[in-house]
Amino acid sequence: MQVKKPWWQSGGVRIAVALVLLILFGGAASGIYLSQIPPEQPIAFPHKTHVALGAQCTYCHPAAAWGPNAGLPGISKCWGCHQQVQKKSPELEKLAGYVQRNEPIPWVPVAIQPDFVKFTHQPHVQAGIACETCHGPVSQMTVAVPQPRQNMGWCLDCHQRMRPNDFVRLSDCATCHY
Repeated sequence: MQVKKPWWQSGGVRIAVALVLLILFGGAASGIYLSQIPPEQPIAFPHKTHVALGAQCTYCHPAAAWGPNAGLPGISKCWGCHQQVQKKSPELEKLAGYVQRNEPIPWVPVAIQPDFVKFTHQPHVQAGIACETCHGPVSQMTVAVPQPRQNMGWCLDCHQRMRPNDFVRLSDCATCHY
């Protein structure tokens, strides 16, 4: 008498499971990879140049001091300086085009938190934490790039290092998830 194999040991089921796992892992890997590629911006904004000229992060991103996100500069902020800069470049011509059309610059945010994270820059700015601590060496970047491995563990490690006496409060789930 022949013993029948359980259904999960059949070749077709094993192949189907392997394909599902391959699709899941491939999707996760490509999602992680694609989230680390800087998005193409409508104007290649040279952070390095602006920082070298003395521009502070909060000049272009003033909402970092009071809002949930830092904000992105509009045409009036950019044109306020660049209307006086006589240097011609393709990027400045793009900016002038947005100004002429009175059209907002469709910047693509680089540092995006998931909806379940309620992050605000305000306590970090008030604590004197430099933007580079979280956003990397922006003063060396031509175009801002997302920083790898910015996740809950990364934030908790920083909170524990920077504020060990206040870590119990800073590690409470309700601090960032409300």
